[in-house]
Amino acid sequence: MAWNEPGNNGNDKDPWNKKGGRDQGPPDLDEVFRKFSGKFGGIFGGNKPGKSGGGLGGAGLSFVLIIAAIVWALSGIYTVKEAERGIVLHFGQFDRIADPGLRWKMTFIETVVPVDIEAVRSLSTSGFMLTEDENVVSVEFQVQYRVIDPVLYKFSVTNADSSLKEALESALRYVVGHSKMDQVLTNGREVVRQNTWDELNKIIEPYNLGLIVTDVNFKDSRPPAEVKDAFDDAIAAQEDEERFIREAEAYAREIEPRARGQVTRMTQEAEGYGERVILEAEGEVARFEKLLPEYQAAKKVTRERLYIDAMQEVLGSSSKVLVDVKGGNNMMYLPLDKMMEKQGTATRVALPSSSDINDLRNKVNTSRNSTVNSSSDRFGADRFNDGR
Repeated sequence: MAWNEPGNNGNDKDPWNKKGGRDQGPPDLDEVFRKFSGKFGGIFGGNKPGKSGGGLGGAGLSFVLIIAAIVWALSGIYTVKEAERGIVLHFGQFDRIADPGLRWKMTFIETVVPVDIEAVRSLSTSGFMLTEDENVVSVEFQVQYRVIDPVLYKFSVTNADSSLKEALESALRYVVGHSKMDQVLTNGREVVRQNTWDELNKIIEPYNLGLIVTDVNFKDSRPPAEVKDAFDDAIAAQEDEERFIREAEAYAREIEPRARGQVTRMTQEAEGYGERVILEAEGEVARFEKLLPEYQAAKKVTRERLYIDAMQEVLGSSSKVLVDVKGGNNMMYLPLDKMMEKQGTATRVALPSSSDINDLRNKVNTSRNSTVNSSSDRFGADRFNDGR
């Protein structure tokens, strides 16, 4: 039967009060705490009923509390690395930034979250994207970034890394969507990379992610597998075009100095030829001036000698056929072609050169002019004598 059950004949054995009585009020909390403290102190060897030694139990409790306090204090010591900053949270709320070095926190009350602010982090994204000319290309991009504000990096958004990746995908799709496929695949990749970087900074700026983008790399871009062969041929043709252009430029750089050298040489040869012709003409003039007194003394003999010299110079190295036509009136047939071939087998026929022909023509003209002049002089002299 319970101690406070009705009908127990007044035997109310209240464990909190030995006096009993059913009409007693609620137990005293101070009394309960004293009894609990007494039992706890008895565990350490003191405060037992009928015995002295309560002081010893209090000393043991104090010792335990001191040891616990020391352990708690030592457990709060931590180190922040040189490249890190520690975010100290007081009951989960931001309290302060811990600089590098040996630091202390209140265990179970404060929490430290280290953040590396010097390491360069990277993340990549890839996928099929639609270009401005409605073609599909596969693009792979990589972004490199660094944390500059650890508090914003941790608390501005739920996950700054995921937010940056989503922003990169959005910026990349926007730029690729405003570019033609040839630009994405071939010669416009640098422009796409720079435009993606600028667009990414515009997207993440309002969110204050606490990081800075240091570089954006255009890792790969390729057409779909169904048309890859055709694009490979097109790219190969463009590469061949660039190679031919470079070869042509190299050939032009090589041939231009050579052509200039040939022009200079031909110019010098022409100048030398002109000087030689002038000197030769002056020499001929001087020679004819020396012959003028002889010609005036014996005009007929001088003309014949000039004619013979000219014929000797022309006919001296050519084949000759002599025919005596005074002995008869019979027509003779001379196989000149056979004779020339027969002579060509023995010795090569020396034909007069163009310069020889020109010289002969000049000499004949000179002789003719001299003859005309002499005739005019003689005619004038005769008329002068007749007049006298």
